[in-house]
Amino acid sequence: MSLWLAIVIFIGLAAVIGYAGTMLTKAADQLADLTGFGEALVGGILLGAITSISGIITSVTAAYEGQPELAFSNAVGGIAAQTVFLAIADIAYTRANLEHASASFTNLLQGVLLIGMLGFVILVMASESLTVFGIHPASLILILIYVFGTRLISKAKEHPMWEPQDTSETVEDVPDENNQPNVNLKLLIVRFTVLAGVVGVAGYYIAQTGIIITENSGVSASFMGALFTSVATSLPELVVSVSAVRQGALTLAVSNIIGGNTFDILFLAFADMAYQEDSIYHAATNSQLFIISLTILLSSVLLLGLLHRQKYGFGKVGWESILSILIFVIGYFLLYNM
Repeated sequence: MSLWLAIVIFIGLAAVIGYAGTMLTKAADQLADLTGFGEALVGGILLGAITSISGIITSVTAAYEGQPELAFSNAVGGIAAQTVFLAIADIAYTRANLEHASASFTNLLQGVLLIGMLGFVILVMASESLTVFGIHPASLILILIYVFGTRLISKAKEHPMWEPQDTSETVEDVPDENNQPNVNLKLLIVRFTVLAGVVGVAGYYIAQTGIIITENSGVSASFMGALFTSVATSLPELVVSVSAVRQGALTLAVSNIIGGNTFDILFLAFADMAYQEDSIYHAATNSQLFIISLTILLSSVLLLGLLHRQKYGFGKVGWESILSILIFVIGYFLLYNM
C-alpha cells in the first residue's frame, strides 16, 4: 500500500470511529438511567471500555507485528490526548467550568486510580525484565489493580464518605425521565455490541495503516503512536464527551474520559501478551517514559481542577483546561524533536 493511500484510509477510518462514538452517547445515557448505575459508573467503566476497543486492537496488533514503541505510545498517548479532549468538552460547555458543574466523588477516585496505575507502569519499566510464558507478571497485576480499583469505586458510589458542595452551577447525576419510557434494554445492549464490532474492526485497520505511515513517512513510531493513532482511536471519547455535554449529561462526559483513561492503561497488559520477543515494558525507550510522565502531569492538572472547582474561569473555561492544552502542545513539540 502506498503512503498516500494509507493516509486516506487512515482518515476515513478515523471518521468511522468518530461516527460510532456519536451513536454511543445517547445509548449510554439511557443505560445509566435504566439500570440505575449512574452516569459516572456507566461512563467510566462500560462506555470507557467500549470506546477503547479500537485503541486496544491498535496496540495489540502493533505489538504482535513487532512494533512495541508504536503499541506502547498508542496506549499511553491516547490517555494524554483524551485528557485534552476533556478541555475541548469544557470549551463546548458555555454555561460554566465543566469540572465545576460535573462534581463527582466517583470521578475523583477514577483520577487517583489512573495516576496510581501509571506510576506502577514506571516501576515495572525501571525493574529487571522478567517474563513467564512470554508474559511479564506485571501485566496480570495491572489487570488486578484495575479490577480492585473499579470495585472500590463502585462501592464508594453507594456509600460516599465525601461529597462535593452543590452550587448554582452544579448539575447532579439524576435519571432523565425521558430515557425511561419506550426503551428496550435488550435492544440497547445489541446496539452496543454492534457498535463495538464496528469500532474494533476500524481499530485493527487503523493499526495497519499507522504502521505503513510510520515505515514510509520518516515519522518515528513513538510520535506516530503518541499522536496520530492514539488521537484517531480516541475520537469516540471526544465525540461522546462533547455530545454528552450538549445533552446535559455532564458526569457522563467527564467519567467517559477519566474512566476510559484508566481502562486504556490495560492496553499495555494486552500488548505485552501479544508481543513475541520480550516484555513490552522493557522494549520501551525514553520517548515512552516521557509520554507517561507527560500523561501523569496532565492527569494531575485535571485532578486538581476537579478538586479546586473553579466556577467560571476565563471565557467560562477552567484554568485546568487551558493549562492542559498548553502542556500537551509543548510536550508533543518536545517529543517530536527527541
